[in-house]
Amino acid sequence: MVMKCTAVCLVALSLLGSLCDAQWLHKPNNQKPGRQDPIKDPPQVPQQAKQTFEKPLTWTYPADPQPQPQPEVPFELRFPVPAATVAVDCGEKEALVEVKKDFFGIGQFINPADLTLGSCNAVGEDHAAQVLIFQSELSNCGSSLALTEDALIYTFTLNYNPQSLAGSSVVRTSKAAVIVECHYPRKHNVSSLPLVPLWIPFYAVKVAEEFLYFTLKLMTDDFQFERPSYQYFLGDIISIEATVQQYHHVPLRVFVDNCVATLSPVPSSDPRYAFIEKNGCLVDARITGSSSRFLSRSADNKLQFQLEAFRFQGADSGLTYITCHLKATSAASDFNNEQRACSYIDGFWREASGIDGACDSCESGGFPTGGSGGKSAVGTGLSTPGRKIRDVSGESYTWEGDVTMGPIDIKEKIQ
Repeated sequence: MVMKCTAVCLVALSLLGSLCDAQWLHKPNNQKPGRQDPIKDPPQVPQQAKQTFEKPLTWTYPADPQPQPQPEVPFELRFPVPAATVAVDCGEKEALVEVKKDFFGIGQFINPADLTLGSCNAVGEDHAAQVLIFQSELSNCGSSLALTEDALIYTFTLNYNPQSLAGSSVVRTSKAAVIVECHYPRKHNVSSLPLVPLWIPFYAVKVAEEFLYFTLKLMTDDFQFERPSYQYFLGDIISIEATVQQYHHVPLRVFVDNCVATLSPVPSSDPRYAFIEKNGCLVDARITGSSSRFLSRSADNKLQFQLEAFRFQGADSGLTYITCHLKATSAASDFNNEQRACSYIDGFWREASGIDGACDSCESGGFPTGGSGGKSAVGTGLSTPGRKIRDVSGESYTWEGDVTMGPIDIKEKIQ
């Protein structure tokens, strides 16, 4: 039994040795016997695939910006209009020309040295009215004379030549020339009939030629427009504007000399209430403690004032008529106790142009301790032509006229 096992073992070993020799013969020569390299798989070629997205791309290049629509603007181009800033008074031998320093009417004063009448400079200046004064004989200052069939015409040229500002190279106004003419009639009565021995001075003839018109207007609270309604309630503030239409006159200054309120158009009827008296003193505030007052002047030919509405005690009707006596003087004249617009404010009298000394006599004569309950409202009126009164002590002229307005309906407030 042992012998059989031995034989079997030998046979197995011999077969194993033969197998090892066979494998050794297939090894490369540089390999050491007894070492076996691992078997390597051939390299795999990578598989490429197109990348995809779960959602399709929506990106694009940004569009060019579009202009935003402009809102509609309530704009209207304003074209300049000629300003009424030049006035002339033609005398028998000379011409007097007055020019506002606000030459273009834009609120900007010119340099007096830049303005000449022909070749002549201003002979004076009214600092209160901001007016330049030129005076020349009819044949001087580069004037020219033209003859027509009916008139002799002397022509002056008012030249404005602005210089640069403060040594810079800029100006804010342009050159301008204004033609000033004085017309004198050539024809006179040369009849051989007997002459009437009556001498009429030159100034008396001018009275008939120089009529003026005074107006009162009921205005909106901001004084920008004429008020379309004539109805008020007690306690309302009434805005009133007095004006004088100048036409071809030298610059004029208007005053409200006195005003009365009545129930009828007749200013002397009863009951009556004088709320402006003593040559331009608005006594309503002094008598009743109201807020009635003159406003600061915006122009010489305009005067604005405010009045509290009122009704007459015991009167069933709230209809009120207003009659005012207006007068106008040259804008170059001084303020005094007959030419003023005085308001009673916080216990003091104040003048609308700041000349408070002209109001000193408003307090004279005394005042009642109480009033009849209120103030008044006015409408629109046009006066008859004002008459000119000449002060023989000088060359001061005053035009006067009466204006009656109404009826104005003043109602009681509903409590």
